[in-house]
Amino acid sequence: MPNTTQTVQGEPIEILLVEDNPGDVRLTEEALKEAKVSNNLNVVSDGMEAMDFLYRRGAYAESKRPDIILLDLNLPRKDGREVLEEIKKDTDLRRIPVVVLTTSDAEHDIYRAYNLHVNCYITKPVAFDRFIEIIKQVECFWLTIVKLPPNEI
Repeated sequence: MPNTTQTVQGEPIEILLVEDNPGDVRLTEEALKEAKVSNNLNVVSDGMEAMDFLYRRGAYAESKRPDIILLDLNLPRKDGREVLEEIKKDTDLRRIPVVVLTTSDAEHDIYRAYNLHVNCYITKPVAFDRFIEIIKQVECFWLTIVKLPPNEI
């Protein structure tokens, strides 16, 4: 029997990846395929799509609420900083853990993200193998060690 972790209801962990770089999406998908966690990875490529997904609007009306969000900051249409701010201001969304996964290591971005109540801020490494390792560590910590809040109350 595989060693997998699932939500309390026995469902796979729902992950929302908000990323506009197809290469980083593929790397994240590969790392999560090797995971010990049963997961469903949903991918959107900009901040407007992220909010549509979270509010279940339009094409995302039937989407499941994510257990965790992996969020890039530098996104088209609505950047990740605005997405983070909107999520953390919403009483229904703010319990969803948000992990910023971005190329920016600027102090003002880090400071602002934590002021907006991000749960974790990670600067993407340039090296392929290091990026995969980071995703695996995020998966291990957030999806196997941490107790996530229930999707719906």
